[in-house]
Amino acid sequence: MEMKTFEKVEETLKKPNYRGIKAMPYVIGNETFEKIGAIGTQSNLLVYLTTVFHMNSITAMNLVNIFSGTCNFGTLSGALLSDTYFGRYNVLAFASVSSSLGMLILTLTAAITKLHPSHCEDTPCNDPTPPQLAFLFTSFGLMIIGASGIRPCNLAFGADQYDPNTKSGQAGISSFFNWYYCTISFALMLSLTIIIYVQSNVSWTLGLAIPSFLMILSCVFFFAGSSIYVKVMPEGSPLTSNVQVLVAATKKRKLVLPEEPERSLFNHTHSKAKNSKLLYTAQFRFLNKAAIFHLDDEINTDGSSRNQWRLCSVQQIEEAKCVIRTIPICIASVIYNVSIHIMDTYIVFQALQSNRRLGNHTFKIPAASYIVFQFLAVTIWIPIYDTIIIPFIQKQLKKKEGITLLQRMGIGIILAILTMLLSGIVEKKRRDETLFKPTFGFEPRKGAISSMSGYWLLIPLTVSGISQGFTLIGSIEFLYKQFPDNMRSFAGSVMCTGLAMSSYLASFLISVVHRVTKEDGTRNWLAEDLNEAKLDYFYYLCAGLQVLNLLYFLMCAKWYKYKEVVNESVELLLLNDNDREKHDV
Repeated sequence: MEMKTFEKVEETLKKPNYRGIKAMPYVIGNETFEKIGAIGTQSNLLVYLTTVFHMNSITAMNLVNIFSGTCNFGTLSGALLSDTYFGRYNVLAFASVSSSLGMLILTLTAAITKLHPSHCEDTPCNDPTPPQLAFLFTSFGLMIIGASGIRPCNLAFGADQYDPNTKSGQAGISSFFNWYYCTISFALMLSLTIIIYVQSNVSWTLGLAIPSFLMILSCVFFFAGSSIYVKVMPEGSPLTSNVQVLVAATKKRKLVLPEEPERSLFNHTHSKAKNSKLLYTAQFRFLNKAAIFHLDDEINTDGSSRNQWRLCSVQQIEEAKCVIRTIPICIASVIYNVSIHIMDTYIVFQALQSNRRLGNHTFKIPAASYIVFQFLAVTIWIPIYDTIIIPFIQKQLKKKEGITLLQRMGIGIILAILTMLLSGIVEKKRRDETLFKPTFGFEPRKGAISSMSGYWLLIPLTVSGISQGFTLIGSIEFLYKQFPDNMRSFAGSVMCTGLAMSSYLASFLISVVHRVTKEDGTRNWLAEDLNEAKLDYFYYLCAGLQVLNLLYFLMCAKWYKYKEVVNESVELLLLNDNDREKHDV
């Protein structure tokens, strides 16, 4: 009796002390200041390289693209180190310090005259010297290390602070994902307005010093909450485990599954395993062969597998299935983001050839600042969605989650179609009012400004923002919840990698359409002067792409099987038939 009591006390002591909402000021504060500092600098990096370091536009653009792409693809290494060796807290701590040092060195390249080429106007500009480039590239390297660790881990680390086994914890995780993206949108708005204005119009030294200070402040917030964080430590390489399943299943591909596989297959679970126990599924039956007993010496005396490259447990197999099942959904997310990237790019060119005056004043809204309205829409929409719409849906449908994650993503794709259609309509109106209602009373010259108010651009931007509130946030939460527990940092890196792939695909689509429509002999859809282009046709093409993506997504969603935990299935067995039917619905 005393032994059982001691075991219960020991188990209670080992259970993490989830602080939930108490840890959020530190997590969200760290994330907000980090995003304001990092994104504010990266958004204006092209201007800094061309004006201060005197790089030509092609060199500067390639360097920025390499920097941005490496930051996104570097998240794979950050996630691997986090989930396999060091844990999210340690990787975040190291990455935050690295990013702060990178920002500080970049600030010094602007503040110290010897660390950048001398100012020039009429005389030929000097190229940066090797020591100057060394300082610049050192700052880039440190910021890449920082981004590679912060981006895949911060979201999962914040969700770690909630108990996933309680209703309040599950609700807290869902709410955290919403407010997390809302925070990012707010940070983006500040970065794209105030910080860029200071950098471009006041001083590069001050404009870079502010983000550096904010990055240091983000470190202070992060380390201030160290005593109350739940710090999930890794158990080994989850990727190796997934590969072992594929190898073992291939080796045993000629074997036949037993009649009752859930009872006959190897199902040993390590006593110290932290992952949730997953329910056996018949999906991907080929992989289940990895758990077939074949030889007498495949089991150790403690019941574990002697060689996991030949014999894997059902738990291992189900964890591998969790990753494989998400791939088709991730593809749909990548295609979704292609249209968003395209609109975000061309909305600036549309604004440049629209009436950007603020009312009757001479002040013009900067063309690059119009994208802020998209983030403003997200910032306003998320609180309404989280505090009003979701509780209403929960009450009407009597479901704790309101709508499923895939339903949420599907709504966002539908809104993306509407966004592209509205973008095409607004662009046609802009071009028509330039061609037939010239602002200056004569035939429009190349690059002529339309009499259409730039406020019309807010319509597609607002719908796009709400669309991202559904699909982007839904996909982030989807990956976090559907990946195995020990691969949640990797799930964050998958999201970043998907965004990078979307950017490359958007560039590829733009290049193809530009070349095809130019060689066809008709008006080039993507001519440099939008008055001579057919950008509205391109938007309608993107809408068609999203229609196909929606059909593909609906098929994937119908096929998809959500991750099921054994404890949840046990609870279902205890329900009576009537309650079970309600649960299924």
